[in-house]
Amino acid sequence: MKLIALQLLLWHSALWTVREATPLGPARNLPETFLLKCLEQVRKIQADVVAMQERLCATHKLCHSEELVLLRHSLGIPQVPLGRCSSQALQLTGCLGQLHGGLFLYQGLLQALAGISPELGPTLDMLQLDITDFATNIWQQMGDLGMAPGVQATQGTVPTFTSAFQRRAGGVLVASNLQSFLQLALRILRHLAEP
Repeated sequence: MKLIALQLLLWHSALWTVREATPLGPARNLPETFLLKCLEQVRKIQADVVAMQERLCATHKLCHSEELVLLRHSLGIPQVPLGRCSSQALQLTGCLGQLHGGLFLYQGLLQALAGISPELGPTLDMLQLDITDFATNIWQQMGDLGMAPGVQATQGTVPTFTSAFQRRAGGVLVASNLQSFLQLALRILRHLAEP
């Protein structure tokens, strides 16, 4: 009799674990206004990034991140993982947390680029403000849904650029990484917005 009760308990706990780990359906618990605002914010940040890339290309002739592949590793510019946001394994809490953490990291990377050039200063400032607004929007939504951790994400390790060339090359690489991150974020948000 104890064996049957134990098997039933194990079966029930396994079923509960499977239910908890099951990917969420689109937009579960996310208000449409939040998703639309996020989509608008991503598009605005993408426009800021394109403006930064164009200014770096026009002013400093640094036009392609592929030309700077060797510097990417030595400068220590990290990539932001979004594994919890894949459509097969979407976990809403983890995905929003990774989006928020990624935005926080890019905010730190952009701060490290301060002084890149006078021409880029206003664009960099606008980009930082837009990223902060987007990260705040996600954090508030997580809080509204009771999913926000007690402490906001930290920026992690942010490289130090020691020369003007490193800041400019870092700007190209950060902009390229940020653009890739935003493209993924846009796909994720569109997936979440699907009915």
